[in-house]
Amino acid sequence: MILEQEKIAQFVARGALFYVSHSGGKDSQAMYSEIRRFVPDAQIIAVHADLGEIEWTGVQDHIRATIAHRLHVVSAGKTFFEMVEQRAKTRPDVPSWPSSATRQCTSDLKRNPIHKFIRNDMKLRGATLALNCTGIRSEESPSRAKKEPLKINAVLSKAGREVYEYMPIHHLTTQHVFAIIKNAEQKPFWAYEGNERLSCVFCIMGCSRDLKHGANQRPDLYQKYLDLEESTGWTMFNGKSLRQRIEE
Repeated sequence: MILEQEKIAQFVARGALFYVSHSGGKDSQAMYSEIRRFVPDAQIIAVHADLGEIEWTGVQDHIRATIAHRLHVVSAGKTFFEMVEQRAKTRPDVPSWPSSATRQCTSDLKRNPIHKFIRNDMKLRGATLALNCTGIRSEESPSRAKKEPLKINAVLSKAGREVYEYMPIHHLTTQHVFAIIKNAEQKPFWAYEGNERLSCVFCIMGCSRDLKHGANQRPDLYQKYLDLEESTGWTMFNGKSLRQRIEE
């Protein structure tokens, strides 16, 4: 961690831009607070990937209420439902829905729009050095524990750009995350009253409790997922429907 802190201090001194990807979840909220401790406000840019109707109601208002920066909202130009329907139409022989192994929802609806924003924003600002900051933590899964907290992004580091992937809270526990939010005199997003984690209302990575909470809060959206499972002929969880997961 000491070596990483020294590297980040060097990036700050070089005038690097810190693009903070903010989902509205606890990890994003804690990450933003931590970054402000060692990065000047003028070098921080907050960005949110808008997921449309599948994201929690009020999440963008929550982000704006808990940050001191303008929130840049980006979108993919297509919805989650359109993505699943298109895959069912063009590849009816393969599962239409994303899975833990093929998370095109993350790449198409979150990562790619944010990467596009970073490229365009750096060009507008005449910037050549940046860090794409995400709230990924090692405690979340074995695969995330293996990730490097700081590494070059080869995809974005082109055309004179030098861009790094940075996970400022990779080493923190869930307890630490909530403590940071409390110390900032803030509260986490309201959905944590029933959720363990926050992403889409119905996430392929969500536990049954999270899914059930989503169904209780958004019965209209729940029905749209069930209808889409029926129309595509594929279930959301590769063998189990959303209804089965919720009723487990």
